[in-house]
Amino acid sequence: MERVIFARHGESEFSVRGAVNGDPAAEGGGLTSTGREQARALGLLLADDEIDLCATTEFRRTRETADLALEKRNVPRVVLRELNDIRFGSYEGGLLEEYRRWAHAASPTDACPGGGESRAAAASRYARAFRTLLARPEQTILVVAHALPIRYALSALLEADPAAVVEPVQYAEPHRMSAEQLERVARRLEAWCARPAFA
Repeated sequence: MERVIFARHGESEFSVRGAVNGDPAAEGGGLTSTGREQARALGLLLADDEIDLCATTEFRRTRETADLALEKRNVPRVVLRELNDIRFGSYEGGLLEEYRRWAHAASPTDACPGGGESRAAAASRYARAFRTLLARPEQTILVVAHALPIRYALSALLEADPAAVVEPVQYAEPHRMSAEQLERVARRLEAWCARPAFA
């Protein structure tokens, strides 16, 4: 890989309700009409990019975004489940604000109640996914994923570790990184995961 383009999925049925969804088997989760427009707009922003591969997660909202953004383009696809959204446990399907209240008070190694995932565990698999991307033979890879892995990557690129409170990531906007930049991101996340702590 020489270059990666990260993009969050378009607005989804879950996100417009302010609900969380970390289970790809949950019903619903497709794009809203606004999300479909955002995905098509992403396609226009990517029109001049040679894209050799598109990686999505297991979630319908990322696959639909990729379908619309790459409409009429013959781009091979892979599913990279290591970039799936964080597992929300007992908060699954509930309001994001309720999950955030728990998350803001929890340590990075605390697993979400009800079989969910810790931020450290999620960051670790995101780092593994970045390593997988770096090892791919394709030159330019479009990755349609979720806010958390993209925010962790963008923060790491700015030499910042995962935080208890993360800044939002806009829907369907491209974020380009070179292989060297993604390598730095992976190294920083791996170092943080070895001794996870929120500043």
